[in-house]
Amino acid sequence: MESVTVIGLGPMGHAMAAAYLDNGYEVTVWNRTAGRADDLVARGAKRAESAGAALAANELAVLSLTDYDAMDAILAQAPEAALAGRTLANLTSDTPDRARRAAAWLAERGAVQITGGVGVPPPGIGTPGAMTYYSGPKDAIEAHRAALEVLTGIDYLGEDQGLAALYYQIGIDMFWTALAGYLHGQAVAEANGISAADFLPRAVQTLDLRYFLEFYAPRITAGNHEGDTDRISMGVASVEHVLKTTRASGVDGSLPAAVLELFRRGVAAGHGGDSLTSLIGVLRQQR
Repeated sequence: MESVTVIGLGPMGHAMAAAYLDNGYEVTVWNRTAGRADDLVARGAKRAESAGAALAANELAVLSLTDYDAMDAILAQAPEAALAGRTLANLTSDTPDRARRAAAWLAERGAVQITGGVGVPPPGIGTPGAMTYYSGPKDAIEAHRAALEVLTGIDYLGEDQGLAALYYQIGIDMFWTALAGYLHGQAVAEANGISAADFLPRAVQTLDLRYFLEFYAPRITAGNHEGDTDRISMGVASVEHVLKTTRASGVDGSLPAAVLELFRRGVAAGHGGDSLTSLIGVLRQQR
């Protein structure tokens, strides 16, 4: 029987442990709040008495924690003997630099880290099309490919331990920004008597940005920011209308105001006649 350890039983870790049980794995689990493992134990998972015992139980341990501070605190409890020879699929969110430092720390103790960034919410674990960014030693990933693919597909980015974390954070940047835009738009909608159910099909259509991404990406790659299809000056006028509508609806305008301020910075930098994509250069100038 294949076996695996899962450390961290928040919604994501719990879904991962459940997926392993569903696929016939022998699963050892550990969580700082032990009670979160109760239903998994009832299904046959083994509850480790300590983080060290959980690591020692299997060659592969999957970590799903809040951040690397939490991971550091947990691994500090484990004796080095529990780490030696282990592979840790670290699916914890943090910065690329933290991922690289953690990998080096583990290597000093005889363990191998595989850095991962999961691209789906907990209900997506084990479903077709789900994908996780991975980086780190390719041989370690190949050795545990079958176990990793119980959770999601593998999008391998290379040996650099920080790459998976970097791609993940870029994705999360876009994800939260887009959802914040949806919530703001829905707040304006509700202020005007339009329910979320009524607006849903329009929201889905509006947020389908595939056409724009496929149009802009080659131009960005080529450094082509000509304003032949859109101009930042047009964007300024557009977002000004959004802000006026927002305020007239009695809704907080800080989000569109922030977008408007960015567009105005672009104009001030001399890009008023250029495409929206020229804002990448503005954004890269730290203030």
